[in-house]
Amino acid sequence: MTIPQLTGSYPGRIVLAAVPVAVASTLLLAGVAQGAVPVSFAVSGSQLQISASQLDGTGFSQYAGVTDDTAGDPHQVAIANITSASLADLCQSVVTDTPLGKVGMLITAGGGGKPATAPDLQIGMTDLKGDSTFGNIRIGVDASTVNTAPKGTAGDFAQDADTIKIAGLQQTAWSTQASVFTLTGMHLELTDGSTGCF
Repeated sequence: MTIPQLTGSYPGRIVLAAVPVAVASTLLLAGVAQGAVPVSFAVSGSQLQISASQLDGTGFSQYAGVTDDTAGDPHQVAIANITSASLADLCQSVVTDTPLGKVGMLITAGGGGKPATAPDLQIGMTDLKGDSTFGNIRIGVDASTVNTAPKGTAGDFAQDADTIKIAGLQQTAWSTQASVFTLTGMHLELTDGSTGCF
């Protein structure tokens, strides 16, 4: 899948030292370069929660970038790419302020031993928790040379791996996209905003 680059002009570059969950992470800010984030849409003003009891994937990379919301305000994100992902007991939730008060949307799928699947998964996230295992990981590679089709900006810090497993995944993100998202047993419900994935 070819993903268009983010438009806009930024004075410098964000550099992310995003090592696995079990290792300390460091975010070094030095501005943002044009095209650093392969996200082709303006995000909403609300972040979403994503959780899964188990994520299994092949072809993983991670680097830093920026995505804009519809008001044009930039948000710093860690871009995670997974070439092929499966997610058991997937949950996605978001809360929005409306004239009638807070309204939440809760989506669950991938239960009963039939995980949700997503090829060419890309997530623009701000927080990640879970017990992780990476196969053939490389930490400190140039973001323009990672092993996934989407790549970051030359000179930026990145990591990649042949495989990734995360148990007890909890993630906060601005955006999620995939070429196909198969949600087995999907259930969507509106809430009063007090119920989230975690």
